[in-house]
Amino acid sequence: MFAALCADKRKRDKKINTMNFILLFSPGPTEIIIILIVILLLFGGRKIPELMRGLGKGMKEFKKAQKDLDEDEDDDNASEKKAIDKEKKQE
Repeated sequence: MFAALCADKRKRDKKINTMNFILLFSPGPTEIIIILIVILLLFGGRKIPELMRGLGKGMKEFKKAQKDLDEDEDDDNASEKKAIDKEKKQE
């Protein structure tokens, strides 16, 4: 019992240490503002909307493909269940 509690505590501590490490190197508000200013200077005000539009289209296509895969998987699972039910009825 004690060993299980210690193991659980070690897992929790490891997660906390990992989160602290990630937060240590994540950009703060000042760094994000600086990055946005640099992007604005590199691409200019006219090019950024075009880039965002392309990014939005890409995300939309990705979500559509993911949804299609999920639907295909659901259809496959449904057809397998029907075949199993049919076999059970025949027995």
